[in-house]
This record gives sequence, structure tokens and C-alpha cells, in this order.
Amino acid sequence: MGDSTQKRAGRVGEIGEEELVRRLTSELTNQSGVLVGPGDDCAVVENSEGEWFLLKTDCIVEGIHFSAGTNPEQVGRKAMNRALSDIAAMGGLPRHALVTIAVGAEREVAEVEGWYAGMRAAAETFGCGIVGGETSSLPKGGGIISVALVGTVEPQNCIRRSGADLGDVIAVTGMLGGSFESGRHLDFVPRIHEARFLVENASLSAMMDLSDGLGSDLPRLIEASGVGFRIHPEILPLHDGVSPGQAVCDGEDYELLLTMSQDEWSKIQSVWIQKYPETPLTHIGEITKETETPIDSGWEHFQEA
Repeated sequence: MGDSTQKRAGRVGEIGEEELVRRLTSELTNQSGVLVGPGDDCAVVENSEGEWFLLKTDCIVEGIHFSAGTNPEQVGRKAMNRALSDIAAMGGLPRHALVTIAVGAEREVAEVEGWYAGMRAAAETFGCGIVGGETSSLPKGGGIISVALVGTVEPQNCIRRSGADLGDVIAVTGMLGGSFESGRHLDFVPRIHEARFLVENASLSAMMDLSDGLGSDLPRLIEASGVGFRIHPEILPLHDGVSPGQAVCDGEDYELLLTMSQDEWSKIQSVWIQKYPETPLTHIGEITKETETPIDSGWEHFQEA
């Protein structure tokens, strides 16, 4: 009784997002056919057709992920693209989406229709369709959009967070920082195509997407892999006007964070430049036995001032 009470004591804001997720998932058990459960960008489930299923759910909340009055189609695109970015992080392709929308009764119908138009357009960009969902009312104002995605990936192309090895190169696609101030958090395009190119042309050891910032997401990859890291702040790829600290902490970049051996890095650089000349792939550090260059944390839900 005492242990159970202690486990549930306190407020969410006192323990934070990471600890809350750990407590909620610590007693979950994988059923037969579940290859990857909680703790990665997607769950992975066996499929008799020769591919694996990728399962992902994500939500955006008014006042947290978008502001009141934001262009509805941009909001919808962001809601869908966030989930698509996680499919990319596992090397997969999106197939089907389910959407749940919760709003107050005072919400304008045209705005909700705009959300759906944005989600539909984002999904169709990558050959994915919205096949159903749910609507609900909220007791107060605000809005919530939740997207559940099913994707597929070939077993040999499925990349997890947990494979980084000593001496591996740490790399990121694109540029980092300043997403909210610039509005890029609404207009990003998930790296589905780039991830597929990488998994088909290089042997990656680990990969995930950068949604909460390098300062939060890199430690997650490191913890999953049981290693450490060394980062070189002076070579982080920065958007104009962004400091290295912002690149580490801002979040909502939706770029790919990946690791590979030094040999694989040497091989992929030239072919990447030919394929994506306007999208940098930058070597930002190395995998080490212990963490040598601690960095500030990025975004975390339930943070208390």
C-alpha cells in the first residue's frame, strides 16, 4: 500500500514529462508480434506481408503547439507532419491516418474544416490517407488535434534509437534553432524522402527526429543506446540569427538526428550532396563511452518555473 501510494503521490509538474512517461510505461508488456514498444519514435509490429508496421500517435494543443488565430491549414499541416516526422525517423513510409479533434462548441466550423484541409494535404504529399477518426467537445475553450498513423518499413530499413556505438559520427539534417520565432514550426516538411535515401544508401546505427530540441532528444538516443556523446557547438548548422544555445534548446526543428560509423559517413557524404544539395547533412559530434560535453535541455512538457 505504501509503495503504491508513494508512486502516485505528487503532481505531474513535480516529476516532469520523462518521469511521467517512465511511470506510465514501466509495467507495460509487449504482446506477441510487438518488436518495439514504448521508448522509440514509433512502435514496431510484425506483419505477415514481409514488412513491419509502424504505429504512431501525436497531438497538438492550442496554446502549446499553436496560437489562437493561426492559419487553420497551417495548424492542420503541423498536426499531420509531426506524426509523419516520426515515421521518417524509423526509416518508414506512412500509409493510413486516424484523426481525433476536440474543440469547444463555440469554435467556428470553417476553422475546423481548415485544420482538416491542412492535414489531408500533408498526408497526401506522402501517399497517406485519412481513413477515419473521432470528434469530441471540450468543457472549455481551446482545441486539440490528435493524429494516429500506421506506416510500414522493411525489416532491414527499420532504424531505432538504441543502436549507436562507440566512435560513431553524430549527424543532423538541415538547420537548427529559432523554429517558433520564425514560424518554421508550422511550415516544415517531414524528412520522409531523406530518411528513405539514408536507410537505402548507408548503414545507420541509430536515428530519431528532433522535435524537442537537440538538448532533449540527443540524451534520449544516448540513453537508449547506453553510450555517451561529444558535441562540437561551433559546427552546429544554425539558421540565420540563431545561437548555438538556441539550436540546442529551442526544439520543433523536425530534422533527423542520426549516427553511423566513420566509414559509412565517408561513403554517404558525396552521394548526399548530389541528391540533396540544398539540405546539409552535418557531422556535429561523436559517440563516446561517457558524455564529454553536457548540453542544456530542450523542451519538456509539464516544466515548472
